[in-house]
Amino acid sequence: MARKSSKEKLDFSRLQRRLVAQFQGLDARDPGAWPAIPKFALLLVVAIAVAVVVYFLVVQESISTLNDARSKEGVLRGDYHKKLQQAVSLDELKKQREQVSQYVSLLERQLPSKAEMDALLSDINQAGLGRSLQFDLFRPAQVSAKAYYAELPIELRVTGQYHDIGAFTADVANLSRIVTLNNINIWRKGNDPTGALQFSAIAKTFRYLDPDEVAAQRGREARR
Repeated sequence: MARKSSKEKLDFSRLQRRLVAQFQGLDARDPGAWPAIPKFALLLVVAIAVAVVVYFLVVQESISTLNDARSKEGVLRGDYHKKLQQAVSLDELKKQREQVSQYVSLLERQLPSKAEMDALLSDINQAGLGRSLQFDLFRPAQVSAKAYYAELPIELRVTGQYHDIGAFTADVANLSRIVTLNNINIWRKGNDPTGALQFSAIAKTFRYLDPDEVAAQRGREARR
């Protein structure tokens, strides 16, 4: 056993010397004349270097492109599902749009035109007189123009009985045109033996703008 171990050690040393000897005296200008093992080692180093270069110049960029494509795929899938849901509910959305359009048209019909404003002011006045109220103040203020409509505040102060004032506010609410009562105050009129009350409010009515007024309003907003 001792001889065999010594022989194996001797053979390994000889193999190591032969291996080292193949790497000695190599001519860098003529790799073709190198022994087999140095040639194989050089080929392995070149292959590794090429693989590294290809990875950083080609593969890594392709991986980045692939990751971007996967991210876009997720976004596109989300958009697809969203549009698919919209397509499925398209008929219902059309019905809702039609309902909204009808509601808007109804509201627009409740807004007087510029020519109808005087008639509406007369209706408010007649509503008070019809309830035996005495107008102490009926003063339209400056018209305030908005994007598609104009707002007209009216300062009101009337004197009358409690139930007549209540009926007057109900009559104003039931007018065919939109009128709102704001800043309402009610108080007793001094020592009036009839128990009369005084009622004050800001009545606001609205009218839609005609096309020329809409264009002028948009021009003013654009200049701001």
